[in-house]
Amino acid sequence: MADLDISEVSKRSGLPASTLRYYEEKGLITSIGRRGLARVFEDTVLERLALIAVGRAAGFSLDEIAGMFAPDGRPRIDRRLLTAKADELDATISKLSAMRDGLRHAAACPAPSHAECPTFRRILRAAESGPA
Repeated sequence: MADLDISEVSKRSGLPASTLRYYEEKGLITSIGRRGLARVFEDTVLERLALIAVGRAAGFSLDEIAGMFAPDGRPRIDRRLLTAKADELDATISKLSAMRDGLRHAAACPAPSHAECPTFRRILRAAESGPA
């Protein structure tokens, strides 16, 4: 197990040092000391940063991600929370797929104008009623 200074963690994780400092401030990662003025981390921080990246990509907030770690730093993930997020992603995918299909139709619609296209009118009515 090698200790890494913040510049090495930044380089290997692809995250700017400012993000690493912010994550430390939020309690998502912990430095183990300093080498000169630079923070030093255990190399296990890279796996933790990968887990944080997966959580962010899935749409979890940093506070939600922080709750996914036990006090000892090991992952402690609530499976119900994962299921709820997966359901939320399914709903978003469904909405985006419908929008994509509508746009493709509008782009290829043979109607003289979009105002005369029933499918495009349906999209407009759905947009007028707000988010579903």
